[in-house]
Amino acid sequence: MVLPSIHLLVMKAVSSLRNLETLTLGKGQLGDSFFHALGDCSMLKNLNVNDATLGNGIQEIPINHDRLCHLQLTKCRVMRISVRCPRLENLSLKRSNMAQAMLNCPLLRLLDIGSCHKLTDAAIRSAAISCPQLASLDMSNCSCVTDETLREISLTCANLHILNASYCPNISLESVRLSMLTILKLHSCEGITSASMSAIMHSYMLEVLELDNCSLLTSVSLDLPRLQNIRLVHCRKFADLNLRSIMLSSIMVSNCPALHRINITSNSLQKLALKKQENLTTLALQCQSLQEMDLTDCESLTNSICDVFSDGGGCPKLKSLVLDNCESLTAVRFCSTSLVSLSLVGCRAITALDLACPSLELVCLDGCDHLEKASFCPVALRLLNLGICPKLNMLSIEAPFMVSLELKGCGVLSEATINCPLLASLDASFCSQLKDDCLSATTASCPLIGSLILMSCPSVGSDGLFSLRRLPHLTVLDLSYTFLMNLQPVFDTCLQLKVLKLQACKYLTDTSLEPLYKDGALPALQELDLSYGTLCQSAIEKLLACCRHLTHLSLNGCVNMHDLNWGCSGGELYEFPSKFSSAAVFSHENLPVSTEQPNRLLQNLNCVGCPNIRKVVIPPVARCLLLSSLNLSLSSNLKEVDVVCFNLCFLNLSNCCSLEMLKLECPRLTSLFLQSCNIDEETVEAAISQCGMLETLDVRFCQKICSISMGGLRAACPSLKRIFSSLSAS
Repeated sequence: MVLPSIHLLVMKAVSSLRNLETLTLGKGQLGDSFFHALGDCSMLKNLNVNDATLGNGIQEIPINHDRLCHLQLTKCRVMRISVRCPRLENLSLKRSNMAQAMLNCPLLRLLDIGSCHKLTDAAIRSAAISCPQLASLDMSNCSCVTDETLREISLTCANLHILNASYCPNISLESVRLSMLTILKLHSCEGITSASMSAIMHSYMLEVLELDNCSLLTSVSLDLPRLQNIRLVHCRKFADLNLRSIMLSSIMVSNCPALHRINITSNSLQKLALKKQENLTTLALQCQSLQEMDLTDCESLTNSICDVFSDGGGCPKLKSLVLDNCESLTAVRFCSTSLVSLSLVGCRAITALDLACPSLELVCLDGCDHLEKASFCPVALRLLNLGICPKLNMLSIEAPFMVSLELKGCGVLSEATINCPLLASLDASFCSQLKDDCLSATTASCPLIGSLILMSCPSVGSDGLFSLRRLPHLTVLDLSYTFLMNLQPVFDTCLQLKVLKLQACKYLTDTSLEPLYKDGALPALQELDLSYGTLCQSAIEKLLACCRHLTHLSLNGCVNMHDLNWGCSGGELYEFPSKFSSAAVFSHENLPVSTEQPNRLLQNLNCVGCPNIRKVVIPPVARCLLLSSLNLSLSSNLKEVDVVCFNLCFLNLSNCCSLEMLKLECPRLTSLFLQSCNIDEETVEAAISQCGMLETLDVRFCQKICSISMGGLRAACPSLKRIFSSLSAS
C-alpha cells in the first residue's frame, strides 16, 4: 500500500478481516491506534511493515499480540518500540532508526537488529538478554556494540547458535565465551586480532567462521572439531593460517597479500583454491580427502611444494593440481599414485621435470619454454605435446597408453628414451639433433607407429631409415627438408606406406625415385609430395606415367618441370576424331581403351609456383577420371592450358600472368580462379562455355577483363552464381 490514507485503509482491513493470518504493508504512516487494533485480529501470525513511519515519530509504539509468531519492521521510523508477544519466534527490526526496543518475548529465537544505528550498546544488551531462548542474533552494523554486551549475551542466551557481529568496530571478543555458536560472522571488525582466536576456540561447536576485511588480523590458529567453513578475504595483514578440523570442507582465502604460511589438517576437505597468494612460501597439508588443489599465481612457492603433493605428503587422494604461473619453481618432481591432472602453465623458470605418476592422464606445459630435462616415467598420458619446450635436450617417457607424441620444434633434443607400446603418431619435426640410434630405439619400443614426421631432422640417415622395418603399420612418413640421398631403406621396409612427403630434399638425385616407377615399390602409396625438389623433367614424366595408383601428388616449386603434357604417346600427340562432341568424349564407349594403361587414381594435383612450366595438356587419353582438383597458381611462365576432365571441380590458375590460351571441357567444374591472369574475355567465355556446372569465377586484376564484361561471362555460362572482379563481387 502506498496511498497517503494508509492508516484508514489498514484500520478498515483490520476491523473487517478478523481472521487475517498475514498482513504486509508499508510506505506510509501508521498511527498508534493501528497497533492497539491488532489485538482484535486474534488469528494474526505474520506482520510485515516496510518503510513506514510508526506513530508520530516521537512516541513509544506498543505491539501486543498473543498469537503473533513473525514480526518484521524494516526501514521503519519510530522513537521507541515495545513488543510483548508471548508466541513470537522471529523479530526483524533491520535498518529501523529506533533508539530503544523493549522486548518481552520469551519464545523469541531469531532477532535481527542489523543496521539499527541509533540503538545504544545498553539498548542492544537489554533487548537481547530479555530473550533467553534466542538462537540467532544479527547485530551487524551496530557500531555501538561492545564486548561487555557480548559477555552478557553469552551468559543469558545459552542457546545462541548464530551470531552476526559484522561491522562492529568495538568488539574484540575479549573474555567472551559463546560455547554453543555454530555460525559466527565478523566481517570488517577492526577490533578482531590474533588474540581474538582464543575466544573463538571456546566455541567448540562452531561450523562456519567468516573473518573478511579484518584489517588488524595477522594470524589464525584454530583447532575446532566441527568447523566446516572458513572465510578470510581482504585481510591485508594476515600472514599465518593454522587450521585443524576433521570436518573442514570449505576454505576461502583470497587477497591476503601478506599470507606466507598455511598449515591445514582436515579429513573432509576435497577442494582447495589459494589463487594469487603472491607471498605464500610454506604450505603443509594433512588432508586425506583432498582431490583438487589450485595454487595459480602463487609465485613465491618453491620446489619443496612437490613433497606436499607427492606420496607421503599428506594428500593421498589428490587428483588435480594447478600450479600455473608459479614462477619460482625450477625443478619439479612429483611421485604420486593418485595424481590425474597437472597444470604448470606459465612456469617459465622450470628447467627439470620428473613425473612418476602412473595415473597421470593430462599435463599442461604451455609457457614452460626453459625446460631442459623431462621424465615421464611412468604416466598414463595418451597425448603429449612438448613442442612448446624449445630448450628440451633430454627426454624419457614410459607411457603404456600413449598414442600421440609431438616433439615439433625441440631443436636441441639429443637424448630421448621413448617407451610407448601403443604409440601411433610421432611428430619430431625440427628435432635437428635427433640421431639414428635414438630413432632405432624408438621404433623398437613403439612398434605400432603409423605416422612418423621427421621433417627437418638432418641427423637422420640410412641406419635410422632401416629401423623403420620394425614398424609394420607405418602409413605416413615425412622426410621433408632432410639431407637424405638414398631412399632404398624406405622402399624396402615401408610396404604399407600410403603418404610420403619429400619436400625440399635437395640431395635426392634423378634416380632416387626409380624404384617407384620401375620396380613398383610402395604399392600402397597414395600421396606423394615432391615440392621444391630438384628432380629432372624426365624423372617427373616417368613418375607421372607409371605411378597411376597415386591419388595426391604435389610438385610445387619444382624448377626443373617444364611441361605437363599427357597428350603425347611415344612422343606423338594423341589425336581425337573430329566428329567427337564433348558428350561423346566422356562416354565410356568412346574413351580410348588401353589394356596396358589402366585409369589413373589421381584426385589432387598441385603444381604451384613452377616457374618453368609452359604448357599443361590433360586429354581423355590421360585417363584422369578421378581428378577433382588442379592447382597451377603462381606458375608465371604458363601460357597454354588444355584440360578435358570429367570430374574436375576445382581449377586454380591465379597469378599465371603469361596465360594466353585456355581450353576447358570440364562438365563438373564448380570453381575457376584466374586472378591476375593476362587473358582476354573471349578466351574465358569460350573456356567456361564448356563448364555447365561452374558456380564461382574469379577474374580479379585481369587487365583485359572489365566490369562490363560480366554480362557476357554470365551468358556464356548460365550456371554462374558468383563472379569476383577487381571492381566488385557480383
